[in-house]
Amino acid sequence: MNATPVIAAVDGSADSLRALDWALDAARRRAAPLRVVHVRQYAAWGQAGVLVAGPPDTEDDPVLDEVRTRLGDHAGQPAVEYVALEGVPGAVLPELGDDAQLLVLGSRGRGGFASLLLGSNGLSTARDARCPVVVVPPPGREVHGEGPAEPGPRVVVGLHADSPDEDVLAFAFAEAALRHARLQVIAAYPWPAQAWSAPGQPVPPPVDQDAVAEEIRTLADGFLAPHRERHPEVRAAAEALPGDAAGHLVAASKDAGLVVVGRHRRRLLAPARMMGSVTQAVLLHAASPVAVVPPAPHPE
Repeated sequence: MNATPVIAAVDGSADSLRALDWALDAARRRAAPLRVVHVRQYAAWGQAGVLVAGPPDTEDDPVLDEVRTRLGDHAGQPAVEYVALEGVPGAVLPELGDDAQLLVLGSRGRGGFASLLLGSNGLSTARDARCPVVVVPPPGREVHGEGPAEPGPRVVVGLHADSPDEDVLAFAFAEAALRHARLQVIAAYPWPAQAWSAPGQPVPPPVDQDAVAEEIRTLADGFLAPHRERHPEVRAAAEALPGDAAGHLVAASKDAGLVVVGRHRRRLLAPARMMGSVTQAVLLHAASPVAVVPPAPHPE
């Protein structure tokens, strides 16, 4: 058993209970313990960014009591630990990632507005936690585009062909292996291509889109090769698609088990904690759970 837990953040809302079910399944697949955490924000003395272990009345926490009843004590269930914390959820939840292999929460908590697609706690946790964060959406999100051409379990991952994130690919392959799923790799490229020429200079010939797509697929296959060697049981296929990456990933989320994205593209002068526009758009609109993988820490 991997002693590092999968953490489910709960607050009694329907969204958080769906996230709990997802986290329980993830813990089973990983042979890991499950830690169920309720951050109680009604304490007057709770301060943002301060993790304070719950007082001895944890057993009387109504949210955790509901979870205990929901989970019961079934054979084959992972070890479950219940933790109550006091503080501001948007500050406390990201810190839980310091001691987790995966942090799972619902798209909107009990305090969220029904008109919002993603609560502030989900955004801050996905942006700031040091471990991968899975955000489970409410059921019934509609996405445009055709469904998968092939039935069966499927994990989707976005790939930047010009700057691939090895941590994102590694997570996606590992998750596909755990789920006995095929891996759909989406490498989007800008189109139509912009051809510029200086005044008086001949206009360059038009760009061959088929050639661009083939080059992207070739690059993608090269980046996938070492991961395929580590996970020969995972069938991974790269697709080079023109246009908006977020739109393609959201469309692919239909009937997918998981969509995997990086927190942000690596840039030399970018702050360590930020979230790219593609990742935010996928979190807001995907029909499937979304895993946000943080970048590897830079060596000191």
